[in-house]
Amino acid sequence: MKASSIKKFIPAGIPCLLIVFGFFGYIGSIMGVPNMLNTIMKTAHDLLLNTCFYLMAICVITGAIGAIFVEFGVVNLLEKLLRPLMRPLFNLPGVAALGAVMTFLSDNPAIISLSQDKRFAGYFKKYQFISLTNFGTAFGMGLLVLVFMFGQGFYAEPLIGLFGAFCGSIISTRLMQHFIKKAHPEYVTEFVHERIEEEIDVSTLSREPIFTRILNALLNGGRTGVDVGIAIIPGVLIISSLVMLLTFGASADGSYTGAAYEGIELLPLLAGHVDFLFDWLFGFNDPHQVAFPITALGAVGAALGLVPGFIESGWADGNAIAVFTAVGMCWSGYLSTHTAMLDSLGYRHLTSKAILAHTIGGIGAAFMAHWMYVLYSLIAL
Repeated sequence: MKASSIKKFIPAGIPCLLIVFGFFGYIGSIMGVPNMLNTIMKTAHDLLLNTCFYLMAICVITGAIGAIFVEFGVVNLLEKLLRPLMRPLFNLPGVAALGAVMTFLSDNPAIISLSQDKRFAGYFKKYQFISLTNFGTAFGMGLLVLVFMFGQGFYAEPLIGLFGAFCGSIISTRLMQHFIKKAHPEYVTEFVHERIEEEIDVSTLSREPIFTRILNALLNGGRTGVDVGIAIIPGVLIISSLVMLLTFGASADGSYTGAAYEGIELLPLLAGHVDFLFDWLFGFNDPHQVAFPITALGAVGAALGLVPGFIESGWADGNAIAVFTAVGMCWSGYLSTHTAMLDSLGYRHLTSKAILAHTIGGIGAAFMAHWMYVLYSLIAL
């Protein structure tokens, strides 16, 4: 290899090696390297069997339900019911409600697929169109998050979280529009496309027998759910395993055995120094709970993988579930999707503004969920 080629890779290679070996060297010095490696593998294996496949099953069921809703016009009905809320709350055309419903039933990128339709995009001015990235992300995988939390035995709390996510989406969308108008005043009056006066209908027009339509919708939706379930496996195994390694502690007797779900409790230690802030903002009464919003930044599926362990360890109460639902749904892994979404819209240079707006929106969602839960607790007494 030429000397110039070696010099080219040295600046990036050396810091990478230092960070990787420093990070795992620090953990290994506490747990012991063999125990650390065994814990990582056993944790990932248990997450795959008991969390990923469970999430995939939920994805298949919710995918089938979503497909039925599309096939028989429920999505159109919901869009028409929600349309009057779009302008006063989000400063978006009424048709944007369709994007909220589609992302709620599937995932963040659904809003981008919809925005490629010129009939849909023709309703939007440019600053509104760009803010769809924040708007759609705030509802991404919403049905999956709700069903998962219901499956953990909580019912009112996830619905409170849904309200919090709704508030967070308003904050994020409006703030993103403010940033865009400030950076590009011309986008306030420019439309994305010429308006095409034609009703958008996402339902399938079919003359097939109703039984065949139901069967096809269920199978096609379930197949889509499998794809989503497979897509979340890397995030759950990689991100959740590392977060758990930094969140959980040693075994019951204080020693490290290499069992699954052991760790060095670094995140709770750091969160403990500012626990007053998390307590007031989110009502977190245990420093371990901060691991959920940190994980949700990258992947909501990975964040959900933390919840059963939190419940089993007694770290998650009703308030935590409400906040987890709100921040999990509102953020829904936006750090890993915002760049690609804005790039597909053609406005990649506004990624930093979208991320900032959505970070604030997620904090607002968690804040609203906490105080709504406090109000709910007072009323329920």
